Amino acid sequence: MWSVVKSVLAALLGVQSNQKRQQDFSSGKPAAYLLTGFIVTLLFVVALIFLASLAAR
Repeated sequence: MWSVVKSVLAALLGVQSNQKRQQDFSSGKPAAYLLTGFIVTLLFVVALIFLASLAAR
């Protein structure tokens, strides 16, 4: 599961290598990447909202 999280974070930042991307697509478990991507994106948005509310105080 840690490799999925690392791949999603690297893809989110845009620093994932082509070789790793090919490896991810050939693993045959897209649901794990989709779910992890959704969760990471949701956490990112919540963190931005939290930081914005702190800055507005």
